Amino acid sequence: MTDTADAAAATEPGAPSGVVRVTVAQVAVSDDHGANRQTVLDAFKAAGRVGANLLVLPEYASAYDPRGGVGPEHAEPLDGPFVTLLRTRARKHGIAAIAGVTLPGSDGVRAVNALVVVDDAGEIAGVYRKVHLYDAFGYQESELLEPGPADAEPVTLRIGGLTFGVLTCYDLRFPESARRLVDAGADVLVYPAAWVAGPLKADHWRTLLRARAIENTAVVIGVGMTGKGVIGGTLLVGPDGVVGLEMGEEQAYRTVDLDPAPLAAVRRTNPSLVNRRYTVVPTGASA
Repeated sequence: MTDTADAAAATEPGAPSGVVRVTVAQVAVSDDHGANRQTVLDAFKAAGRVGANLLVLPEYASAYDPRGGVGPEHAEPLDGPFVTLLRTRARKHGIAAIAGVTLPGSDGVRAVNALVVVDDAGEIAGVYRKVHLYDAFGYQESELLEPGPADAEPVTLRIGGLTFGVLTCYDLRFPESARRLVDAGADVLVYPAAWVAGPLKADHWRTLLRARAIENTAVVIGVGMTGKGVIGGTLLVGPDGVVGLEMGEEQAYRTVDLDPAPLAAVRRTNPSLVNRRYTVVPTGASA
């Protein structure tokens, strides 16, 4: 696992054979949909310059309003302008992408907090609808959003020699969700987030990301939104719990190389996934 600054990696044509190069976009997001699409354009350019295989944007990348929350007024369908832009840019640059979007809900009253996974050909490889809504720390996300079904199939994407699985933000506090993704073959757990600031919140974010990595012997990438009311704090943790990349509150792109070989070595040394005695069984569809 290698962290490379964009300037250093820009001279390299792409990741070495077998290695997956990931660009993380720690960016600010507003309720201006057009401005957010420009951010996507900029992020793809940055990822393209370093020869990335995957670009990860934060939760709510299509629109975010820290004052009133994100609801149906911010929703766009999968064939709307934001996801369409993701697809066209992924196809143009040959770079897969993971990004947070807000989709229309089923009842016309609430929306859906989702992650869209697009492959390097611009096809939608999966849509993850956030299962655990942020009804905690004085917030009530379920007033504006409806949860995804807990028993939906895990969303994964194979790139090179690694399988990436996705969850988002508050899901980080539920280890069984991460274990279910690992059971589905995930080597890398990706958590786009808009992690709200507050007492101990940054410490929780960092601690939980490391815990998910160690207990699953997986690489974990938490990509945080930056700006008013959120912490940024993008973090990449190896399967041994060692932090390979840590960002503050700055808006920036960083690029890391993920090699499957060290991951396999950790899992041989620490075969906790083989030694476990319990499985994860999801509940039925969410209400």
